Amino acid sequence: MQTPKVLLVNDDQASLYALESLLLDAADQHVYELISAASGKEALRHVLRHEFAVILLDVSMPGMDGFETAEAIHSHPRSAGTPIIFITAHYADELNRLKAYQKGAADYLFTPVIPQILQAKVAVFVEMAKKNMLLRIQAEELARLNQDLRVQRLQDLERINAELEQEVKERKAAEQRAHELSTRDALTNLLNRRALIQQLEHAVATSDRSGIGFALLFLDLDKFKPINDTYGHEAGDELLRQVAARLTAAVRVADIVARLGGDEFVVLIEGKSASANAARVGRKIETACALPFEIGGQRVKTAASIGIALYPQDGANAQALMKNADTAMYHAKQNSATPVQFFHEELNVRERERERWTLELRKALASGQLELRYEPQIDLDTGRMIAAEALLYWRHPAHGAMEAAQFLPLVQERALLDRIDAWVVAQCCSQAALWQGLHGSMRNVPAPAAARQLCIWLNLATPQLHSDLLQALLPAMRKHGLAPGSIGVELNEKLLIGASEPLAHLLAQMQEAGVHIALDDFGSARSSLAACKRWQLNTLKIDRSFVHGIGNDEGGTDIVAAVIHLARALSMQVVALGVETRQQLEVLQAQGCHTCQGALFYPPLPAAGLLEQASIDFNTHHTLQSNEDISHE
Repeated sequence: MQTPKVLLVNDDQASLYALESLLLDAADQHVYELISAASGKEALRHVLRHEFAVILLDVSMPGMDGFETAEAIHSHPRSAGTPIIFITAHYADELNRLKAYQKGAADYLFTPVIPQILQAKVAVFVEMAKKNMLLRIQAEELARLNQDLRVQRLQDLERINAELEQEVKERKAAEQRAHELSTRDALTNLLNRRALIQQLEHAVATSDRSGIGFALLFLDLDKFKPINDTYGHEAGDELLRQVAARLTAAVRVADIVARLGGDEFVVLIEGKSASANAARVGRKIETACALPFEIGGQRVKTAASIGIALYPQDGANAQALMKNADTAMYHAKQNSATPVQFFHEELNVRERERERWTLELRKALASGQLELRYEPQIDLDTGRMIAAEALLYWRHPAHGAMEAAQFLPLVQERALLDRIDAWVVAQCCSQAALWQGLHGSMRNVPAPAAARQLCIWLNLATPQLHSDLLQALLPAMRKHGLAPGSIGVELNEKLLIGASEPLAHLLAQMQEAGVHIALDDFGSARSSLAACKRWQLNTLKIDRSFVHGIGNDEGGTDIVAAVIHLARALSMQVVALGVETRQQLEVLQAQGCHTCQGALFYPPLPAAGLLEQASIDFNTHHTLQSNEDISHE
């Protein structure tokens, strides 16, 4: 049964955020699906696409107000019976209330809305919608039962034809076996040329409909004929079987592997990001085939030359794509230094650029070119520096100091990213231990000279949250004897996407070990407050674009205020990123923001510079003055 839908219409972003927060728990439990609209026109577009259990409609909206919107909704046959609850901030307005009921309102509420009343009313209409859906399902089931009654009348005839049907079934099974024999390579059990052409033509048709391209890898083994001549045809056949097994292991389950004949193989990769996936699979295949093969007690070495063609840019049909992938493979065979080649040279240049950055970064990690700088976070109530975000920099010999965002996106090698994360964890834990020792040695020093214990927040290089992080982080914290709250991990919304149980286990282990968790750049990727509540995160960091919007004419201040209000309702600390002006600071203080970081206070500092600041009790005036001094220097 489908999930009922609830439409929330309000032109005020702060009110929309507040009302959404009251309904998100039930939406997250799939009681209903919550859809929002910021105007009457947008609401009408949603009504044309969906059937709603109830619509919560703001009365006062610019352009098309709530009454006009309700009249338009009920004028359409499909939505004529959709219940509407009007919401307004105007009390004792009996004329408007009467007008609302004349427009077909199911109810009329005043703000501020009592959460339990709103939730209860929505629940009633959602339950009615579910019952209506159930009635429709039962009606369809009844129709099917009537059809079954007609089918039963034919049972006598079916019994007579049972033996004939069994014979047909056996014949189809035999045809299926014959078809498999005709589409499979007898030696490797991969698809053969005929089946590959069919798959390619189907991929072309699918791509033309969806607009999503695909990649074709053409592979040829080096020195196969000398191996065949030296060790015999049986050894050559065994080599082909082992190559087929390694190819199958190197690709995804959805990818198609075929043998054209001889030592030629083809891999078909469909789906989004075909170019990047093809390059990654090509490297895996090249690495797998470079390892020695054990054949008849002999260690046999070969290599693979791989050409890649992309549809539709490298060929208008299956035959043209095969030809161009073969051409790219020939160029790869001619140049042993680059055994994986795209048909288009610009893609080869891009791939070589990625490989160059990966190689340079691996050397930079080994030679100590990476460093961490720390951007202080200031408590707006006390003026003290209470935490610092660790930011990764690369002292590149040619390009100078590079921020992580300038080079990490160019690196796709998971093992290298894991090593960088392990290095960052080790550096942060060591630095936290130094600050912890500083704090401990100054316990008897009268305030405000004693520095408060700082929390170091670190960012991850890897694009997914996995158990390898715990294997590096928790032992490092125990090694340095770090107190709870000394280390925090900043996660963006993409890192929180994944299977619920493994993710919940990882976050629980981190929090049990005293690691704080923050949702970074809130609002940059439609982050959900429901995710904050679900994972019980400690801190919410407001994206710098929202902070920069404070004071503009597009409701930037109201959005920041709504985010702070809702985060505080979830008992989360709030950190505002990218604070650059006194106006932004004053608005954030007025709205009750806990902590800020940005150029108004300090730029990212080396560890030594931050250690010096950590022993001083700051107030906001001193902090801002110190920042001016640093900028003058």
